[in-house]
Amino acid sequence: MINLDFMPSRQLALYAAKLFLTRSLAVLVALVLVLMTLDLLGESSKILKVPGNGEAELWRYVSLRLPLLISRFLPFSVLLGALIAFAGLNQHSEVVSMKAAGLSAHQILAPMIAVSLGIAVALFIFNETVVIQSARTVDAWSDAEYEPIPPQSDILSNVWIRDGSDLVRAKLVGGRNTTTQLRGVTIYDRENGALARVIDADRAEQVPGGWQFHNVRTYDAGMNIMTRRPEMTGLLGVEPSRFTLAKVDPTERDFVALREAIADLQMAGRPTEEARTGWWHKISGPLSTVLMPLLAATAAFGLARSGKVLLRATIGMALGFAYFVADNFSIALGNIGAYPPFLAAWAPFFLFLLIGELVLVRQEE
Repeated sequence: MINLDFMPSRQLALYAAKLFLTRSLAVLVALVLVLMTLDLLGESSKILKVPGNGEAELWRYVSLRLPLLISRFLPFSVLLGALIAFAGLNQHSEVVSMKAAGLSAHQILAPMIAVSLGIAVALFIFNETVVIQSARTVDAWSDAEYEPIPPQSDILSNVWIRDGSDLVRAKLVGGRNTTTQLRGVTIYDRENGALARVIDADRAEQVPGGWQFHNVRTYDAGMNIMTRRPEMTGLLGVEPSRFTLAKVDPTERDFVALREAIADLQMAGRPTEEARTGWWHKISGPLSTVLMPLLAATAAFGLARSGKVLLRATIGMALGFAYFVADNFSIALGNIGAYPPFLAAWAPFFLFLLIGELVLVRQEE
C-alpha cells in the first residue's frame, strides 16, 4: 500500500533532515572560510596603510564581511549539501529501500524541503537584522578608504547628485531631513561644459536656504591656484532628500525602511524600479533555498550501479547554477525597468520550481 502521508516516518524524516542540514552547514563553513581568507588578503593592505589601523580593524572587517558572505552563499551551500546528501543516499541504496517501502519521490524530499523552508525563514531574519547593517557599514568604511567613520545606523556612502551643471559628491551622508550631515564633500563646478573649479570640504550641515561647508579648499582650474577658507555657504536650494534618496541600495535597507524609501522616491518623481525589484527579492532570494533540494534531486533517483550518479549530480549542480545566473540576469533587467519588478524577482523562482518538478516526475516515472 502506498503511504499517502506527506512526510515519511518520524525517524526517517529526522535522519534525512539531519543528513541534509549537516552537509549544507559543512559546505557553508568551508566555502565562507576560503572566500573570507581570499577577501581579507586583498583588502588587508588597504586597511593597514591607514594610520592608526591595526589588527583590531582587520578583525572588524572580518566581522562585517562574514554576514555578507553567509547571506550570499547560503543558497549555493544548500544546493551542494543536498547533492552530497542525495548522492550518499543513492550510493548506499537507501533511496531504493525508501521507494520499496512505498514512499514517493516527494515524500523522500519532504523532510529536506521542510528544513530548507526553515533555513529560508532564518536567512530572511538574518538579512534584516544583521546583513543590512554590515553592508551599510562596510560599504561606508571602504568608500572612506578605511578611515574612521561616524557610528551612525543610517549612514550612506559615495553619494552623487547634480546641481544644475555642477556635480556634487559626498563620501558619507548621515541623518534624515533637517538632521542630514555630509562628510567629504566635493563640488565639481562646471561652466560651459568645462571644469572651472573643484571645491572640497571636510563636512557640511544645513543652514537656511543652503549648506554650510567647513574647512573649504578651492582649486581654480583657470588660474591654477588653490585657496582655503574656514567656511562657506553653497548648494543653495538643494534639499536634504536629494542626498538621502540619491542612493537607495536594497541591500542596505531593511524591508520596512526600503518600502518607505520607495514611497519617498515616488513622491519625489524619481525612478523606483531598482528599489521595488530589491524589495520583492528580499522575499524571493531567501526562498531560493527551498528550490535547491528539488533541483538536486536528480542525484537521488536511479540505480547507483548504473554508474551515472556523478552525471546526475552534475545535472543537479548545473540546474542550480542556471537558477543563480537566471536570477541575477532577471534582477538586472528589473533594475533598469526592462522587466516589471515583481516579475524580475519571482520569474526565475517559479520557472525553476516548474523545471524541478518536471524533472522529478520524469525520473519517478
